[in-house]
Amino acid sequence: MFTCMTNSPEETVHLAELVGQKIREGTVLCLEGDLGAGKTLFVQSLARTLGVEGEVTSPTFNLMNVYEGICRIYHFDLYRLETEAELDDIGFYEYTEEPEGIVVIEWPDKFPESLPEDYVKVCIQRTGVTEEGRRLTFSCVGERNQEFIKELESFVHTSH
Repeated sequence: MFTCMTNSPEETVHLAELVGQKIREGTVLCLEGDLGAGKTLFVQSLARTLGVEGEVTSPTFNLMNVYEGICRIYHFDLYRLETEAELDDIGFYEYTEEPEGIVVIEWPDKFPESLPEDYVKVCIQRTGVTEEGRRLTFSCVGERNQEFIKELESFVHTSH
């Protein structure tokens, strides 16, 4: 686990770009944070780094967006879902159990028991120091992404 501080949206964008340079296909990335914390900004920056040229928006009403870039990105927003049955309805498990491409999930904390065994978690919090300051904590659940987190930490700290 490691933490990075950003002081502006531009710094958060840069951090997401660094993640985009290192992320591997098959990764499930869970983004936690309050409304307006910067989850969608993070996904937009990640997607641009991975070659997505079209508009990247939060799938709050669609529940899932698919973006084509260097690899396919499946972007879920679980904010409006009420039950686990709704996860089945949108095919959530088909995308997360053996992910192809990259799966990004906003609001994963609504259904923690439905998440896959292995995923990378990014918790985005306001620092309270400035309106735009953020604390991003990167961790992983499961064994699969342990090495990725170590590589990412080293890369971020030498590039940030």
